Parts: sequence; C-alpha cells; structure tokens
Amino acid sequence: MTGSSSQAVQGIKTVLHPVSDLAKAKAVYAALLGTEPTADSSYYVGFDAAGQHIGLVPGGGPQGMTGPVAYWHVADIEAKLAEVTAAGATVKEPVHEVGPGRVVATVTDPDGNVLGLLQDK
Repeated sequence: MTGSSSQAVQGIKTVLHPVSDLAKAKAVYAALLGTEPTADSSYYVGFDAAGQHIGLVPGGGPQGMTGPVAYWHVADIEAKLAEVTAAGATVKEPVHEVGPGRVVATVTDPDGNVLGLLQDK
C-alpha cells in the first residue's frame, strides 16, 4: 500500500505500561520524567511529559495488558478501526469510553502485537 491513508494518524502520544507495584513504578517514572503525575489513583497513574502521556496500569488493568501499548491518536476512531481491520488487524478491545470525551480501542496486527487507537472527541 502506498500513498496516504484515508484516515491519517496524529502520532503516538500515549503509551500505557502494565505494572505490578504501582507505588514503586510511580516513583521510577516520576524520577525518569522529572515530574509528578497529572492523574494519580489506585487504578491508574498518568504523567504528561514532552508532549506525551505515559500511563501506569496496575496488573495490566481490565484489558489484561502484558506489555506496553502505544496509542495512535486519530481524528475518527471508527473509520480508522474499519480501515485497519479491513487491512488484516483483529479487534482486541472495541471502541469504548475511558474518560469524558476520550475513546479508545485496541487491535492486534497479524503477529499479535497490540496497537492502540485513541480519539479525543
């Protein structure tokens, strides 16, 4: 496939990491990023640094993450999901809301790698 996609992406701006000990991970990421979390709860800790959002998800969260997941920001998540599944991706997590005005979905590529899609409405 060459040329531009019908639904261009805005880049990877969000990466979520599953963690086993949220307090220890929070300390490490705060030191790494040089900032305190912008979201801090028992089920999610998030940092905003250098134009990116880094999230820590205890135990991989309800989605059962086993490794980091990069979220590609898109203008139209339904259109992009249709486009990537038509190209061979498999829906892992359908589109759902994770916060006011924010929806996400995940797919797996043909090798099982998890790709995240994120749209701010």
